[in-house]
Amino acid sequence: MSTNKNIPDSKSIPFRLIEQNEEVDHLVIVLPGAGYSTQAPLLHFTTGLFYNKGFDVLHINYSFSSQEMSTLNERDLARGVQLAIDNAIQNKKYSNYYVVAKSIGTKVLSYLLDHAMLKDAKVVWLTPILQNDDVFSTMLNSGNKGLCVIGDNDSCFIVDRFEKLRHNQNLTLKVVEGGNHGLELDGEPIKSIDVLKNVISEMGEF
Repeated sequence: MSTNKNIPDSKSIPFRLIEQNEEVDHLVIVLPGAGYSTQAPLLHFTTGLFYNKGFDVLHINYSFSSQEMSTLNERDLARGVQLAIDNAIQNKKYSNYYVVAKSIGTKVLSYLLDHAMLKDAKVVWLTPILQNDDVFSTMLNSGNKGLCVIGDNDSCFIVDRFEKLRHNQNLTLKVVEGGNHGLELDGEPIKSIDVLKNVISEMGEF
């Protein structure tokens, strides 16, 4: 069952809650990239993976124009996302949380992890924006069990910062050789499918 709702506010963030046929206590929250929606390959298959594991899946469906991106206030965005989450699960009793964040979603995640609800959540950082101090600091110091996947051909792959993340024993780090910001290999569509399969498999084992 799928629920689509908008919060009654001009700046609200739409969401979609995909529910199991019976009530469950597991929820995965999916935070997409600015130009990488929840329907894009990585997050599409992430949805299928967790749904088949018995999770409800919550898509946070923000989208931004290039002009909006240039003036985006990350803290305000995180507040809007939290409001969307609260509205989506207001009648639910989840106790087991995962969060999968892609690109700009990792900026949002760096704020959301301060929320008591996600204290014990497992988190997946897909192509995190390592040049962002909040993202880097959160990943470095977080007590949440985490999985980070990033390509070494991604402009967000900052080698010295990535190496420092190894100090956080709660964080499992995976580098996709030749991977770009979409975790694809430029000019290699078939090999890119193999990368996609491997990333989804890593999440499945996490």
